[in-house]
Amino acid sequence: MVLVTLFIVLFIAERSYVLQTFTKQNINELSISHCGVVLTGAPGRIQEAFEVMTRGKIDKLIISGVYKDTQLREIFPQLTEYPDVKSENIILEKISESTLQNAEQSLFWVKKLNCKTVLLMTSHLHMYRAYRTFRASFPVDIEISTYSIVNPAKADSEFAIFFETIKSLFYSIIVKNLSNI
Repeated sequence: MVLVTLFIVLFIAERSYVLQTFTKQNINELSISHCGVVLTGAPGRIQEAFEVMTRGKIDKLIISGVYKDTQLREIFPQLTEYPDVKSENIILEKISESTLQNAEQSLFWVKKLNCKTVLLMTSHLHMYRAYRTFRASFPVDIEISTYSIVNPAKADSEFAIFFETIKSLFYSIIVKNLSNI
């Protein structure tokens, strides 16, 4: 009974963090970062990352979690509408299959590109877990800021919130243990 009560308390606290930690910012108020990392997995994220790049908020863009045989024009056919965005400034990271792998593989590219500041972009619901995972995986001298991408056409369902909270609790244990290695 004590374990069930403890789990319920932890779940409620984690749900609160998932829902309230990161809010949507105005794109024009973002600080300039050397690199942006956008995590794939939901509609609108890549286009929003290109908007951030077009406005001069990031120099390089790492699109993390792309299928291995995918080309840039396949995932973002609107690229021609962004003449200021050069394809050589975009990295398609094709190894990641989880948030932890997103962080590990993005770190490889961030180091290779010599980025000291990183703008992490993902959905509002995913941001709490993603930020904690990236912060635990990245060296402290690399600054990570966040940009939550909200899909205005779709509210987060209770199931999505529940599932993200469970994943976040799971990652809390894994990332904490990885940080102690």
